[in-house]
Amino acid sequence: MKARYLLYTLAAFLLFSCSSKEQNYELSNFPENADPKDVGNRIAYKFLVTPHTRFGNPRAEKAPNYITYPDACTWLGALWFAKATDNREMALKLKDRFEPLFGEEANLLPRMNHVDHNVVGSVPLEIYMQKLGGQQYYDLGMKYADTQWEVPEDATPEQKAYAEKGYSWQTRIWIDDMFMITTIQSQAYKVTGERKYIDRAADEMIMYLKEIQRPNGLFYHSPDAPFFWGRGNGWMAAGMAELLAVLPEDNRNRTGIMEAYRKMMATLKQYQGEDGMWKQLIDEPASWNETSGTAMFTYAMIVGVKNGWLDKKEYGAVARKGWITLTGYINGDDEVTDVCEGTNIKNDKDHYMNRKRITGDLHAHAPLLWCAAELVSH
Repeated sequence: MKARYLLYTLAAFLLFSCSSKEQNYELSNFPENADPKDVGNRIAYKFLVTPHTRFGNPRAEKAPNYITYPDACTWLGALWFAKATDNREMALKLKDRFEPLFGEEANLLPRMNHVDHNVVGSVPLEIYMQKLGGQQYYDLGMKYADTQWEVPEDATPEQKAYAEKGYSWQTRIWIDDMFMITTIQSQAYKVTGERKYIDRAADEMIMYLKEIQRPNGLFYHSPDAPFFWGRGNGWMAAGMAELLAVLPEDNRNRTGIMEAYRKMMATLKQYQGEDGMWKQLIDEPASWNETSGTAMFTYAMIVGVKNGWLDKKEYGAVARKGWITLTGYINGDDEVTDVCEGTNIKNDKDHYMNRKRITGDLHAHAPLLWCAAELVSH
């Protein structure tokens, strides 16, 4: 009897151990405070009651002159989340928020002359694809997508040179471009089915990767700022994941982009803290935990695990830890804390180490919604 009891005890222990390990990497069965549907609802509804921000900061002293990219990326994330949860009420409220941009708020539509401006077109295209809005949404969104490759008369010689090589005249070789450009072009491909949109986005991505990806898979903020800034790398990570999720298997650049993506993910995995966070400067232990970059890396890994590009046990555990820890940075007002302020390029380490930590900045709210949408979708 004693031997049989010990056998049962051992079996129960092994079963519990296996179950515990599974919980460590499964992208489901989260703790109550980290439930993706609840978190997504909180952040999406917070966006709906927050006035348009100035570059993501809801407490900026100056009112926005136009809709800026953090708002657009959050708007898009909220629409993705509403679709994933089949929340028609939320989706219609997000559409109603856009409607004035065709009328009394038309002055807030950004000009179609910059990657950070043109990404706004992703929002009306999503509204159109979800059958929330009609032809005017399609027309506006497609104009933002098309003008990214239509060279204006006042383009600079450098911009014209990029266009002559088949790239967007808006090319800058800044790392955040590879979310802004690929997202609007991916949306255009999804709504039209025309390969030119997704193929040119992939051409652009592979060119950026060849130009600026470092041997370890990460990216300097620029050649003149040799620092692995968290959110800057986050835009690349999320951009590659978003592009690969849409890119046809027969695209000539898919293999190269996938290799670059996996190389980046492998290095990021090494730099995740024990607490699940990534730093303001990824490879600098003395820098602070930063939420927007962490959310973008988490999103990129969730997409990779769900699509089978990354090993589930290895990277699912990283993504799970990142998500659970991130939700602890949401305060009682449904705002994400410790978000790096807007950061321009500077060849000065202290410039990055000493950036302000903002609460409620949409640079973090956007990728948190992307994560939530992925986690609840099947």
